Amino acid sequence: MRTINTDEITRNIKEMCMQVNIQLSDDVKKAILDGKEKEESIIGKQILGQLEENMDIAWKNKIPICQDTGMTVVFLKIGQDIHIEGGFIEDAVNEGIRQGYCDGYLRKSVVGDPLIRENTKDNTPGVIHYEIVPGDKMEITVAPKGFGSENMSKIFMLKPADGVEGVKNAIIESVEAAGPNACPPMVIGVGIGGTFEKCALLAKKALTRDINSHSSIPYVQQLEEEMLKEINNLGIGPGGLGGRVTAIGLNIETYATHIAGLPVAVNICCHVNRHIRRIL
Repeated sequence: MRTINTDEITRNIKEMCMQVNIQLSDDVKKAILDGKEKEESIIGKQILGQLEENMDIAWKNKIPICQDTGMTVVFLKIGQDIHIEGGFIEDAVNEGIRQGYCDGYLRKSVVGDPLIRENTKDNTPGVIHYEIVPGDKMEITVAPKGFGSENMSKIFMLKPADGVEGVKNAIIESVEAAGPNACPPMVIGVGIGGTFEKCALLAKKALTRDINSHSSIPYVQQLEEEMLKEINNLGIGPGGLGGRVTAIGLNIETYATHIAGLPVAVNICCHVNRHIRRIL
């Protein structure tokens, strides 16, 4: 049995919140740079060049890549052979978020009640997903999510008879409806299967996967490649001003489902697809 103190969890999440908001992961950054070379539209190339400049300024000056520093989503994979001491793990996670956003001078975007809408002034609480896994390690993924793109996301409760064509239509419909509002070029996470809430979680997890990776399931990999190509033929382009680079990545996660259902979630993210992972 391995012991982890909640102070260590808080410290790591604080550091991760501050880092992830000023520096994109290598896969996303490379995709933007590659997109600039591929883009055929002159305006599209200019926009992608501005995104490159913005990334460089953010890193050099240690300021956020985007003014919307998001609602903090945290995935915790906790080894079943870990003992956590020092306090309640959820309090430790939220304290890490609080310290990261306050000490890092990041915008606080969370309201404590969805209807009363009073700002909590420290970007807490975060949205925390727990998973118990074998072993004595803890994997932490921090993924702040801005709401310009989050608001464009959709869930479809399809019929089994809709099949793969229904899934394709749901993805295209979501991207077309999002248009310029999701700050393209987008990264698109798709969840297929499970239940209403499970497919949404799958889609969110898909956004944290390396965008150069593919599903190990052959037909899913083929679907990822086909959908990315089709989306980039829609003509939405960078900033929604036309072009070939509407999306720089599309990841799909699947899960078992009921004989009577085919749930599909499309979680859209702007080009600032922030995610960072550490193992304790």
